[in-house]
Amino acid sequence: MPFKAYYLSPKGDLKRDLAEKEIKAAFESRQGLLWVDIAETTEEDGKFLAQTFNFHNLAIEDCVSPLIHSPKIDDFGDYLFLTAHGINYAVESEIVEIAELEIFLGAHFVVSNHSVPLYSVEAIRQRVEDDGHHMKRGADFLAHALVDTMIDNVMPTIDKMSDIAEEIEEEVIRNPHQTTLEAVLKLKRSTLRIHRVMAPQREVLNRLSRGEFPIIKKEAQIFYRDIYDHLVRIEDLNQIIRDRADNALATYLSSMANRQNETMKVLSMVATIFLPLTLVAGIYGMNFEYLPELGWRWGYFAVLGLIGFVIAVAIWWFWARNWITWGRRRIVRIRPFAVEPKKLIGYIGHLAKRPSPKR
Repeated sequence: MPFKAYYLSPKGDLKRDLAEKEIKAAFESRQGLLWVDIAETTEEDGKFLAQTFNFHNLAIEDCVSPLIHSPKIDDFGDYLFLTAHGINYAVESEIVEIAELEIFLGAHFVVSNHSVPLYSVEAIRQRVEDDGHHMKRGADFLAHALVDTMIDNVMPTIDKMSDIAEEIEEEVIRNPHQTTLEAVLKLKRSTLRIHRVMAPQREVLNRLSRGEFPIIKKEAQIFYRDIYDHLVRIEDLNQIIRDRADNALATYLSSMANRQNETMKVLSMVATIFLPLTLVAGIYGMNFEYLPELGWRWGYFAVLGLIGFVIAVAIWWFWARNWITWGRRRIVRIRPFAVEPKKLIGYIGHLAKRPSPKR
């Protein structure tokens, strides 16, 4: 059973690495502050919690179960059972994983439980081993430190996701491809997971900060309100990233549709050009004995000329409808030096009215 236990005596002495008997004695003394942190909870740990602390069976089941539970707070009279969530973000895979922390909070004890190692708990534990800082102000402040550190660890993930959203936006405009779509969908899933984790905790922290539970002292309530404010800010930033992902997805789909339209335009132009050519070739490729042009000496060149004329007319027609942009930039560069049509017509009319010189 991997666990760490600390006991701060009423005199201010900090004891580390308590054994099970020492934990039970410290708990039954109802003095000082006892903190027990349990990682990778098993059925044996559940029996230890029931025998030592006499916790409710439903709360112990939540600790032992490998499932992820919704954030909640249960009042059992002498203690509170709090379920809070943080996230573990894998930078390599860019996937957000939910990390759960259960806390039993009493007047003189805090029992924390988590199925995976948590950096936030490790940071608090290191600070306690150094100087006992977070235990000196009471159980409610220790529980606050555990939850606050876990929530604050979400911000680096939000910043990283914001950077990813910016990269996706640039990639969507510059060179959208299949991997871009996968990155957008992965980002949307991450924002959705964060929303599912953070949104329900707002109500839990709101209850902890408004004086509903006597275990939370009045001077500690403002600190829980601060966590609530952090949650609101995280939710707002997460919503912004989700909106950016939605916009990037819309831009990607629009870009793909434009690419498809360009492809269809090219195919349409090719089909339009070769349709009359196929007609001409089909007519003169028929196996009739008497075709008037077959005996004509210049018939072959006439057909080639007709084909070239049809191609030229089709290309000119596409160019006039802006389907082909080749050569337009050069015309735009020359246009400032050309004569305007109205002035040209006026100049020609002026020349026509001039009397011819007498001979």
